[in-house]
Amino acid sequence: MLFSIIALASCTASEQPRIYSIQGPIMGTQYQVKVVLTPDREQLLPHLQQGIFDALTKVDRLMSTYKADSEISRFNRLGELRWFDLSPETFEVIQLSQSLSEATGGAFDITVGPLVNLWGFGPRYREDQVPAVEEIQRVRDYVGYQLLELDESRYAIRKKHPELYIDLSAIAKGYAVDQVAEYLTDQSVQDYLVEVGGEIRTSGVKPGNLPWRLAIEVPKENQRAIEGVVEITGMAMATSGDYRNYYEQDGRRYSHTIDPTTGNPIVHTLASVTVIHESCALADGLATAFMVMGTKRAMEYAVENGIAAYFIDRDGTDFRTAQTEQFSRFWK
Repeated sequence: MLFSIIALASCTASEQPRIYSIQGPIMGTQYQVKVVLTPDREQLLPHLQQGIFDALTKVDRLMSTYKADSEISRFNRLGELRWFDLSPETFEVIQLSQSLSEATGGAFDITVGPLVNLWGFGPRYREDQVPAVEEIQRVRDYVGYQLLELDESRYAIRKKHPELYIDLSAIAKGYAVDQVAEYLTDQSVQDYLVEVGGEIRTSGVKPGNLPWRLAIEVPKENQRAIEGVVEITGMAMATSGDYRNYYEQDGRRYSHTIDPTTGNPIVHTLASVTVIHESCALADGLATAFMVMGTKRAMEYAVENGIAAYFIDRDGTDFRTAQTEQFSRFWK
C-alpha cells in the first residue's frame, strides 16, 4: 500500500477542525481525499485511510481492464455466449452504463473499447495511424451496447457476439469516488472532498464554514489555465475533454473520444465539458456522452433533463462557452 496523510490546515484553538489529505496512486491515476476533523477525532485517521484505500482498490480490482484477473478482464476473454456472474458492484456500474447508453442514444457505450484500441488510444500499444475503413467496419460488427445482455435477478451478463469487449473507464472513476463518499458518510464524516483522476465529489464545508471551491480548466494543450471557479457541496463534478489525448496526421486532428455510432473520432468543435450532478458516476458518464454528442445535441439533452453542464468550444484560436441555467448557479 502506498498512500500518505497530510495535515493541510493549522488552528489557533485546539478544538477547531483541520483538513487532512489522504492521497496515493490508484486506477492508473492519483486520488486525494480531504477530510475535516476536530482534534478529538484525529485518532480515526488510520482507520479512514485504510477504509478509503480498500474502497478504491475494490473497484479497481473488479473493473480494471489492465488487471488480467479482474471481473471485466475475465469476461472480455470469454469467447462464449454464456452467462457470466458478477459482483453486485460491477453489475451496478454496467446496469447504470446501459441505462445511460439508452438515454443518450448510444453516445455513451462501454463496448466502444475495441474502436478506441483500433484508433491507437487504448491500453494496447499501437502507432498513431488512421485505420482503414474496412478495418473500422469489421470492429464495428462487435461494438454496440445492444450486444450486451443483463440478468438483474442473478447479477449476470452475457455477450451476443463472442468478441464483445467492455471497458468501464469512462464511469468507474466516478463510481469509485461515490464509493469513498458513501464510506465517509457511514463513518460520520460530514465534511470532505473526494477526487480520483479529476472526478470530484464534496460534502459539507471547510473549516471556517467555507465552501469547497473547484477550478475548471481552459482546454489548452501543453499549458494549464483556469476558466473559472465553482462552489459545490453535496454534489459531484466531472470534466471530459479532447485536449490532452490526441494525434495529428496529414494536418488533421484525431481525438481519443470515439463516437460509437460512427466508429470514428469526434469531429465537432467541443473541446471540454463539465457536468455537476449528485452522482459522480453519472457526472463522469454524462461528460463522456456530451463530448461525443457535441455542444448542440448535448445542450438540448442537458436542458431537457435538468443537468448542470458547461461547454467550451474551439472558435479558431479562441474559445466560446455555453452553459445550462442549472450550472450558472455554481459560479463563485
